[in-house]
Amino acid sequence: MDDFINGPRQRSDSMSSSASQSSRSKTLLRQRLSQLLTCIEDMSSDDEASEEVSRTLDEAFQLCGRYIPSDAFRLHMVTWNVATAEPPEDVTALLQLDVQPPADLYVIGLQEVNATPVRFISDLLVEDSWSHVFMDTLAPRGFVKVTSVRMQGLLLLVFAKQAHLPFIRNIQTTYTRTGIFGYWGNKGGVSVRFSFYGHMVCFLNCHLAAHMNYALQRVDEIEYILENQEFDMSDTPYVRDHKVVFCFGDLNFRISDHGLHFLRSSINGGRLHLLWGKDQLIMMKKKEPFLQEFEEGPLNFKPTYKFDRNADTYDTSGKKRKPAWTDRILWRIKPKSPPSGDFDDDEMASTSTDEEIDEYPLLVTQDKYTSDMSYGVSDHKPVIGTFSLELRKHFDTSLVHISPLGVWSADQDALLTYTVQEDFESSTWDWIGLYKVGFKSASDYQTFAWVREVDLPETNEVIQISVDKDEVPLLGGQYVLGYYSTNLQSIIGLSANFQILESKRAVMEGLVPENSNGIDK
Repeated sequence: MDDFINGPRQRSDSMSSSASQSSRSKTLLRQRLSQLLTCIEDMSSDDEASEEVSRTLDEAFQLCGRYIPSDAFRLHMVTWNVATAEPPEDVTALLQLDVQPPADLYVIGLQEVNATPVRFISDLLVEDSWSHVFMDTLAPRGFVKVTSVRMQGLLLLVFAKQAHLPFIRNIQTTYTRTGIFGYWGNKGGVSVRFSFYGHMVCFLNCHLAAHMNYALQRVDEIEYILENQEFDMSDTPYVRDHKVVFCFGDLNFRISDHGLHFLRSSINGGRLHLLWGKDQLIMMKKKEPFLQEFEEGPLNFKPTYKFDRNADTYDTSGKKRKPAWTDRILWRIKPKSPPSGDFDDDEMASTSTDEEIDEYPLLVTQDKYTSDMSYGVSDHKPVIGTFSLELRKHFDTSLVHISPLGVWSADQDALLTYTVQEDFESSTWDWIGLYKVGFKSASDYQTFAWVREVDLPETNEVIQISVDKDEVPLLGGQYVLGYYSTNLQSIIGLSANFQILESKRAVMEGLVPENSNGIDK
């Protein structure tokens, strides 16, 4: 794998609407300290000054304390136009599984997944080969597929550490076609939105119009997708209503004007900065206000298109396509709404800043933006972006608490209890799944039990459910119970991992050694 050149970390936050993303907390602190100095000068006695100093300092530090997020999470993103190829056997390097600290979320956007009619129909019945390879790689590391969405060749996958599942809620997916007058799905965008510890995030995977001369059409397609994709959420009905949006994919922007020789010599000589000024996306961002709301790291990696397959050489075919940064990852922090009413500058500084305080800030820092030249199954190289999400959680208690009771084995009926800890829109179609640790998705259960079918539970009511012994796995192992909400489309409660013992029947049938669990035939 080539050594990667990484630019400086880029940071943005939910408390700022300008490109500089300056911290309002520092401004507020300066205001309070200025007040402090004024009051010290104005106070006529030491006692009065001491009291005022103490009060103003306390207020200043409380204000700053609000802006220090208490938790940080690592997001690993991949975008890759796979050009109908089958996945490579090993995607470990692509996912950077051995990098520390490890990721909390994986978001993988693919374009041009094989979507011939027969293949597409079969993929609707079972997981496609790309989903399989990512699930098979990530599940043993404790990552579970949260959701996925597909529109023909566009595929978007979201994985999370098992521990985060109860705090990923209100999951919805949608798609928008832009190919052939909006009726064909070979181009367009697929998106996933959800609440992550109470913060509304959206991931949008796009494949836009190709060819050098269609830059304006690509801009129109992005804007169309952003304006027309809808979610059934009252607080975030559109993509740009979310606190943070990641827009990525094969955006298909090219490098204008430069000839093929200049492009290749600049790339081979490591003079990538000479090409930035003619990158169509960078040029369009200067003209289009909605694009200016999106940020992108520096393009300190080689253009990712177009390569000969199974090689790291650019197109040597008769067409000799010019190299381009077609594959990109952008992100956007929701701008602050301008305050209503007419205020002079002094009034704005003294009144509106308090109203704009974000009690639950979200800071986004890009740690890496690069490509992996070692993968050659496609004529595109995959692009990787890693981010730190620093946030203050809106909540850290799961909606449902679940526990196994007593010893579990297939020799006897098993018991579990669950308790609704916070009111939510529950349903008699909710169920509790028994999962083997390392499970791949919410549907990858060993068995399940419906929640109480008569009356929906009251908050803090302890409910006991029996699981028939014939439904309990014969072989032992580490398992976990998960409460699945049909309305929220997610697992909203997980038990601690627990041991199921090998049953006597498993020993008698020779499935395990005779002395397993101290049991003899």
